[in-house]
Amino acid sequence: MSNHLIDGLLANADPLATFAKLKNGTAYSYRSIFELSAQLANALVNCGVAKGDRVAVQAPKSVEAAMLYIACARMGAVFLPLNTAYTAQEVRYFLDDASAKLFICDPASSEALKPIAEECGSRLETLGVPGESKDSGSFFALAQTMQPTFENAACGPDDLAAILYTSGTTGRSKGAMLSHDNLLSNARALTDFWRFTSDDVLLHALPIFHTHGLFVALNVVMCSGASLIFLPAFNNDDVIDALPAATSMMGVPTFYTRLLNDDRFSADLVSHIRLFVSGSAPLLAETHVQFEQRTGMRILERYGMTETNMNTSNPYDGERRAGTVGFPLPGTQLRIADPDTGQELPQGEVGVIEVKGPNVFSGYWNMPEKTAEEFRKDGFFITGDLGKIDKENYVHIVGRAKDLIISGGYNIYPKEIELLLDDQPGVLESAVIGVAHPDFGEGVVAVIVPSDPDFDPAKTLETIKSQIARFKQPKHIEVLKELPRNTMGKVQKNVLRENLKGVFNA
Repeated sequence: MSNHLIDGLLANADPLATFAKLKNGTAYSYRSIFELSAQLANALVNCGVAKGDRVAVQAPKSVEAAMLYIACARMGAVFLPLNTAYTAQEVRYFLDDASAKLFICDPASSEALKPIAEECGSRLETLGVPGESKDSGSFFALAQTMQPTFENAACGPDDLAAILYTSGTTGRSKGAMLSHDNLLSNARALTDFWRFTSDDVLLHALPIFHTHGLFVALNVVMCSGASLIFLPAFNNDDVIDALPAATSMMGVPTFYTRLLNDDRFSADLVSHIRLFVSGSAPLLAETHVQFEQRTGMRILERYGMTETNMNTSNPYDGERRAGTVGFPLPGTQLRIADPDTGQELPQGEVGVIEVKGPNVFSGYWNMPEKTAEEFRKDGFFITGDLGKIDKENYVHIVGRAKDLIISGGYNIYPKEIELLLDDQPGVLESAVIGVAHPDFGEGVVAVIVPSDPDFDPAKTLETIKSQIARFKQPKHIEVLKELPRNTMGKVQKNVLRENLKGVFNA
């Protein structure tokens, strides 16, 4: 049967070619991952999953975990990846909101997560891949008993392939619905634009629970028939060891700042690399300059979102300009508009970035009113990012309309942290901002007005650790007598950012 995403992604794959190599030397061919995904798809069916059901996954990075995405696509289920840093209470919301039929987790977390899964009506299974667990009752153990063949479900371009949750300014996460064609069209555009072929070897040190590591890196590799060096996480030693065997690398700014701080990272080490890509957060102009001075190469920066995959890219050939995200990808329309009226603004003026194309999601899960608010009548999606287009048509992102913080490539919305802090003893009110950080791009800073003269910032941080993912936890707490406000009583976060801009420079 025709399956839009799978047929498109694997059309150019040589079954005998290497798909991925692990740090320990284990290799997976394209044939082996196709058989593995078939076994996993059969196991999903065995667990009662049907076409259209949501399958939530929170598991350590592995080829098996990545192939759960392919297995879901093959059977028409909806893949729901969850950040491995999310706490049990955070997971509860996603399972409940998505009405997940199945939840696959790390065996080490199953005891804490089982009652939550039961409460949300989700069947819980543990992935238990080799080296992770000896749990004989694991989902992977079940898959290994299944046939390595599977008749793909009939799925068209508009069928739902995944739901990725993106935080909202009110603290409530929104599930972005991504179709088979949203993913495939973007993979094809990037494969062509970045010149990926079956000769490429992509160094993959990204997590696989968000767009960058999952849908950009993996889909581009499969679409081009290339191969991966599949590292469990970013580590300077591992990356430097692996670079000689790679032709390309995708990363977040943190990857590149850490490599530049290592004397082993040299022009000779990367002389054979044809492409370094950076995304998920703005790359500082200083990092661009340092990287070019060290290697003689320019990092290619691009711009995307959970809701849209990739929208723009600096050119493969031509000038890659620091401080810009290049041009709209083929097939994607981009304009700068007045935030209130939606009227397109003249070139050079700052407004909200709006995009339209096959890469743009269909809307937010179970939130028709919110979906309607985020789209113009002519189909353009209002990104909420502020930008401009210069006279040479390069797109610049100049700010984020909704106070989004991007730290180490992860999106963080302040309201969620503020609500948590405001509930803590001794806290009268709080404001959370992002401040320039030399390693993470931005670091989370909590500004607190205490109600108790004996307020202890360290104790508050310790208290909230179990309630919020580590990457969202404030890296610094500033205590003030009052928050700066304008005449309308709104907290002036721009003033806080200016006053605290050097807090991580020491």
